Formats: sequence, structure tokens, C-alpha cells
Amino acid sequence: MAHITLKNSYTLLAERLNRFPQGAPVSDLLFQILGMLFSEKEAGLVSLLPIKPFTVKKASQIWKKNLADSQKILDTLADRAILVDIEQNGRTVYTLPPPMAGFFEFSLMRVRRDIDQKVLSELFYQYLNVEEDFIRDLFTRGETQLGRTFIHEPVLSEENALHVLDYERASEIIKTASHIAIGTCYCRHKMLHVNRACDAPTDICMTFNNSAASLIRHGITREVDVSECLDLLQMAYDFNLVQFGENVRENVKFICNCCSCCCEAMIAARRFGLMHPVHTTNFIPEINENDCTGCGKCVAVCPVEAMTLVSANDPKNPNKKKAGLNTEICLGCGLCARACPDNHIQIKSRPQRVITPLNTTHRSVLMAIERGNLQDLIFDNRVLFSHRALAALLGVILRLPPVKQVLASRQVKSRYLEILVKRYNRRSK
Repeated sequence: MAHITLKNSYTLLAERLNRFPQGAPVSDLLFQILGMLFSEKEAGLVSLLPIKPFTVKKASQIWKKNLADSQKILDTLADRAILVDIEQNGRTVYTLPPPMAGFFEFSLMRVRRDIDQKVLSELFYQYLNVEEDFIRDLFTRGETQLGRTFIHEPVLSEENALHVLDYERASEIIKTASHIAIGTCYCRHKMLHVNRACDAPTDICMTFNNSAASLIRHGITREVDVSECLDLLQMAYDFNLVQFGENVRENVKFICNCCSCCCEAMIAARRFGLMHPVHTTNFIPEINENDCTGCGKCVAVCPVEAMTLVSANDPKNPNKKKAGLNTEICLGCGLCARACPDNHIQIKSRPQRVITPLNTTHRSVLMAIERGNLQDLIFDNRVLFSHRALAALLGVILRLPPVKQVLASRQVKSRYLEILVKRYNRRSK
């Protein structure tokens, strides 16, 4: 890799990151962050890795190194949570996660001495919270987003509970996970280093299934059982934290317990609310306006400022206020119903259900179509997809609505894909 210069190593790495739907806009701050997380040599090597999961054998072929040297590099990167290693069918496969949700968060999910976490936090703060291009790009491009809101389960009535599907309950994600890991909240850890942290608990970031197994194995997080994780979920409820998790129905990888002041998802929801940066729950608050006293507790607890106090229009008391709801930006988390001391806010079903992608592949394909880089998922420039992986992607595409099938076909510019789509549609009629 000696022929790759310092500038080119990080430039190539940035280009590699941006071939995935969840990329990272290029800026001087990004290069400073990458410079802290990757050595020059590592940046050059990682820039060559495929998007799809790969083995040590594949990495050695790409890097033109022997297996032992390649294994050592991969293990070093996995120990720092740059790569995620997963046990799959008796062998280890590796994948480079996107910056978020991915190795940006992992860098602050434990206290470590190999990097200056204060300096890194300051860079993250400037890149994510001040410069804004990253957050806008991550949360507002396309209709399909990275994360979704979970309903605050304690406010569900018996009637509402009948309409909540298992994947909409954080408690059910916890109970059915193969592995459960708890780490330091990246957002509040970052804000701690820039003197902006709140008093919400930090040891409460939840990771599940294969991703959790990898983070546990390398000491990034600690393993917990279902009982402890449910206790932490209750703690999150007690602190009025919003459950923000991966926008999939199966094999959810993470659930963050978000405060309104530190967490990127809630900040994005406030700044870009009308662009729907976070998928809502299937519920919406309903205010009993006749009985509302205008105490403002629902306003104080709302993480996205969807609740406000408005005039009660009472001619006998012109200063009287009542709660008002902006349904366009409401996440449907249900915290307002919990905060209301007189039960004047009830949770009801939204008139139209919010559709959640089946799994990570399904969501990634939708995001890639909407963001214009589906071709990077299907035709990886570094290594061709196996037939099985390509079939999985095409299977998702073939089940998309016709309008999105057309978008996919145009992006890939593949007559083969067009024929597959047409044949599938003819058979479906």
C-alpha cells in the first residue's frame, strides 16, 4: 500500500464509506475524524473492502497479503470496533459498518486510552451538531430512514395493546434477542466531553443479536441477560427517554434510549421535523382540549417540540392556555400521555399504518434506491456479489412497488434487472 499517499488513503476511505446509503459527507472535519480512528495504512486497506460481508480469505485476495497477516489486521480492526466480526455457519465473516449507526458510535461506547476521546468528541460535535451536513444527509435523504421510534409501552391501554405488533415493542426485541449488549451512550458520552451532557443515565445503549455478540467479544460492550435489560428499559422509561431503534422488523441491531438534548436522532427530528428524519410509531396523541388545564408538563417532556401551549380561547380567561399538537412532526412516542397528571392525553392509532422494512437488506435497498446508489450495493466495485447475495438483493427489488422498481432499474441501468422485474410482474398478475 506504499503507493497510496496520506491524502489519497483517507480520500479513498471516504469514497468507500459513501458507496453505502448511510455515508459521510466529505469535509476537513471528516478527514480529522478518520485520521484519529484509522492509521494511513489502515485507511488504504479498509478503502478496498467490499460492501458485502467478507472472509479473511477474501480480504487476503483483495489486499494481496497472506492469510496470517490479513487475519491479524482484521482482528486488530475488530478489536477497535472498526469492523464487526460475525460467526456465520461455522466461519467468521467481517463487515465494515457505516459511520452511523456504526463505528462512530462504537468509538465512544466504552472508555479507552488508545485515542483521545475528548478531542474526538469535539470533532464529532463540530461535524454532527454544528456543520450539520452529516445529520441532514443521514436523516433526511429519501423516504426510508435508518431508525424508528418505539411506543412508550406503559401508556398503552388494553385496547391499544391489541394493535401493537411484537416488533413495535422494545420489550419484545429484548426478549427475543440471541445476544444482548449494553454500552455507554455515545451521544451523552460525546456531550460530556464538550460540557453539554444532561443527567440521563449513560450505561444504557442497547445492542442485539450478531452485532451484540461481536461487541461483547471485543470488550466494547458488556453482556447482560433479558432481566437486566428490561430493568434498564424501565430506567429509560423513568427518565422519559425515547426508544429509537433500527428501522427493521427482524433482527433489530440496536435500540438507543434518547434524551432530547444530546441524541442525534432527536436533534435531527427537531431541526428537520417536516422532512420526517425518524420513522414514527403507529400511534398519535389525542388531547382532551375541554379538560386540559394547560399545565405544560406535556410540552416539557416532548422530545421534538411537537407539543406546545396555545390559547384556550376562553373569553372569561384570556390568559388561559391548553396543549396543542403539531401532528406533522409528532413521533408518537407517548411520553406526553405519561406526563399528563390528569390523563387528558390518550394514545390512539394513526389513520394509516407506518410501514417498516423487513430486515437490513430490505431497508438498505430502499435507502439505496432513494439515494441514487443502488448500483453500489449490487455491483460492488471491489468484488462481485456472490449469486446468493445478488439474488437476495434482487428478490427485495422485485417485491418493491412499480415506481421504485423503475427507479432501481434506471440506477443500475441493467437490462437483466429490467427483464427480471417485468417477468416477476407478469407472474404476479
